[in-house]
Amino acid sequence: MSFKMALRSIGSNKLRAVLTMLGIIIGVMALVVLVSIVNGATRSVTDQMSALGSNYVEAYVWSYGRKALTMEDLNEWVESEPLIEAVAPDSQDSSMVKYGSKSQRMTIRGTTPAYYEINGLQLETGRFLKNADILNGSRVCILGPSAVDALVGYADCVGDEISLDGLRYTIVGVLGKSDSLMYSGYGDNVIYIPYTAMVRQFPNVAEGINNFYATAPEGTSMKEAEAAVRAFLSEKVGTDEWGNENYYVYSMDVMENAMGSVTNVLSILLGGIASISLIVGGIGIMNIMLVTVTERTREIGIRKAIGANRGTILRQFLLEAVVLCMMGCAIGIFLSWCILRLANVVVADMSMRFALSGNVVVLSVIFCFVIGVIFGLYPANKAAKMKPIDALHYGG
Repeated sequence: MSFKMALRSIGSNKLRAVLTMLGIIIGVMALVVLVSIVNGATRSVTDQMSALGSNYVEAYVWSYGRKALTMEDLNEWVESEPLIEAVAPDSQDSSMVKYGSKSQRMTIRGTTPAYYEINGLQLETGRFLKNADILNGSRVCILGPSAVDALVGYADCVGDEISLDGLRYTIVGVLGKSDSLMYSGYGDNVIYIPYTAMVRQFPNVAEGINNFYATAPEGTSMKEAEAAVRAFLSEKVGTDEWGNENYYVYSMDVMENAMGSVTNVLSILLGGIASISLIVGGIGIMNIMLVTVTERTREIGIRKAIGANRGTILRQFLLEAVVLCMMGCAIGIFLSWCILRLANVVVADMSMRFALSGNVVVLSVIFCFVIGVIFGLYPANKAAKMKPIDALHYGG
């Protein structure tokens, strides 16, 4: 009966009820949409990281000369280290690249076949490097998608030749554009050649390996794999004369954990900001409930005169405040769903999707219910404490 009376009271002043709920609607929309967008962006970045592999470790070495790393060092280490499955050097230099009448300075990367799997590359046509290319130091190359666009203009160029600082290399493969946000654009305008061929042509590379990737076997703890890489580098390159390490190692797990921490803080921050809107909406509900109590003073007096006790009046007006909040919450959640659907249409070409978070929806419902109780309690208590004789004599 109290619920029906609450609906009847709200329905008798529809415009006022809608304006009162507006603060709650906006607050719920802000909370749900902002947190859902953060969660969607987080899922997208996490998926892109996962596409690169969770057993991924990268190491930088800046000690050269007597302590320089060689390909033989890496091969011997992989064979004797059970925590590491494969390793790929990533030596870089630049070269004037010529194809037909076109020429452009581009980044050249010398590596091995394992680089393809570790970095999640995708082939458009042809093949990537083979072990035979490494053993023979073959002058073969694989073009990144941007390199193809800049030099050739079409992807069907396998078998053609390009010139790297005057030396001819045969194109054996063309990479496709990567869907990964972590890699897209970073490795596009690049030409890959066998590490052994790069050592012969580029003097700087011959000094030693200063960057490599390592991948661990399935099920291996990344902390153990990272520790294995550190132990290897500590033995091979050690520290400088001041005791500083001559290397830096990080894994994808570190990046994922850092991303998770940042997005959690961002979600809490945005949720807190959006909650302020809900509190403002609650103040609006308390204000309108005070007006409603004043308008219905004679009704309160009549109900008390015919036997309604304090608890009945308190529940009646408190329920009206809660119903207003919950109706605003329902409308806000529905509008949030519509906004997120529209956002998915806008970002359809990106690898990002937004969806209502169940946890956020539940949190919004609970928060709105609590706001309804807190901000409805004072007006309801004011109505419940009225004396019947004073209420009946009210002339407002």
